[in-house]
Amino acid sequence: MNVYVRELARELGQSGFEVDVFTRSQDPSIPRVVPLGEGSRVVHLAAGPTRPLARAAQVQYLGAFADGVEAFRRGAGAEYALVHSHYWLSGLVGLDLARRWRRPFVHMFHTLGAIKNRVARGSGDVEPPERLLAETRVAAGADRIVASNPVERADLAWHVKADPARVAIIPCGVDTELFRPGDPRLARARLGIAGERVLLFVGRLTPIKGLETLLRALAVLATEAPTDRPVRLVVVGGERGDTGDAGDFRRLTRELGVEGRVDFRGPQPQDVLPDYYRAADLCLMPSRYESFGMVALEAMACGVPVVASRVGGLAVTVQDGVTGLLVPEGDPGALVGAVRRLLGDEPTRHTLGAEAVEWVRRFGWPCIARQVTELYGELVPALRGAARLFERCQSIF
Repeated sequence: MNVYVRELARELGQSGFEVDVFTRSQDPSIPRVVPLGEGSRVVHLAAGPTRPLARAAQVQYLGAFADGVEAFRRGAGAEYALVHSHYWLSGLVGLDLARRWRRPFVHMFHTLGAIKNRVARGSGDVEPPERLLAETRVAAGADRIVASNPVERADLAWHVKADPARVAIIPCGVDTELFRPGDPRLARARLGIAGERVLLFVGRLTPIKGLETLLRALAVLATEAPTDRPVRLVVVGGERGDTGDAGDFRRLTRELGVEGRVDFRGPQPQDVLPDYYRAADLCLMPSRYESFGMVALEAMACGVPVVASRVGGLAVTVQDGVTGLLVPEGDPGALVGAVRRLLGDEPTRHTLGAEAVEWVRRFGWPCIARQVTELYGELVPALRGAARLFERCQSIF
């Protein structure tokens, strides 16, 4: 979501719009206003303690945050054409501000609490009732809702009673200048990865991302791989150390006997991520739920086939048998079979990677920004025709 907001704001700013992105201050050392690029900036507002807070703890500060946005607007002499919010917490603030200013309100949920609860496997995974109520309220109050694919639009209609007529399908994007094919040998050398067969996982180390399924599949694959080219799983993302969910996954590697086959690299800078994709033979996304799957886009843009769960947006982001393979969620055996098939068939793996690069060209940020601007134009007459600033893009869905 952070990548989506940043890249869309930058693209709109570079095209002549003025975009302010408001976020809650979590670090007092960060300046209040930080430029994102031409025409776009991030504004950090004090709302509660200036440190990271759990989502549930942030609810009590939403009113203060909305007041902070209004105070900034008045001080800057700004007049906003519309409000575009992301995620349920910001959706409540966006709804409040849009009503105060009498401006159109656009929202993107990114994930839905009801679906997360449906796939939850423990009390720690369950979203609070406040979120479910808030998402229904935001869906009812938004002038337009952005869904990243037809699956999400159907989910919105079912779970939060969103009017399909007010839901626009606009996919997430990818920076095709940053994420592009490269030499795997050079990428591995830069990352210090030897001659193993490399499976890559990128994402938060939370149960919903399905890493447990992947580790159990790895335990099977590790016994089958030839000794001259063993299988190694590289995990990018999550916390460093042995606390929280990250600690649980590290303990699971020890229980499964694959501790020496898993390389937890922690979070990585955005400009380093392309090397991880290029170094991989396959990118794996065994998620229980993904509304879209931007990691899949980044991997495919680098020419790496994706093996993913057939859930949510992944079912349409990854073209089964064309840019990668889709498998049932939570099935280590199916995941083993897909990985085994592609690792053992280099020509097919390369064909899938080449097709993936072509498929992802449709998801460049200029194309996504054009579609967002067309949506804005439906709500703000003064913005109609502004989409002509962007290149023509092929429709995806």
